[in-house]
Amino acid sequence: MEFNKCTRCGNFYLAEGNVCPKCKTKDTLEYSTFKNYIQENGLEDGIDTISGKTGISVKNLNRFLSYEGLGDCPDKLGNISLKSGKIDL
Repeated sequence: MEFNKCTRCGNFYLAEGNVCPKCKTKDTLEYSTFKNYIQENGLEDGIDTISGKTGISVKNLNRFLSYEGLGDCPDKLGNISLKSGKIDL
């Protein structure tokens, strides 16, 4: 096991993954919400708009964009990069 810093709350923990055990459930729920949003709406809205519609912070949306599982959203992602608070495809 490694000594890690949670990317959500900043606390240190001894476990695998990038979020602590206390944050894991909420992180999983928000990631699922984000994936569903992408599958239904794509990424044409700015990241601030997506945050407002989903209730997920911009910080966490940016983190989720680096997750490998987003490849399961065919024809919605393309080549994603963030610039000026917008998601460019």
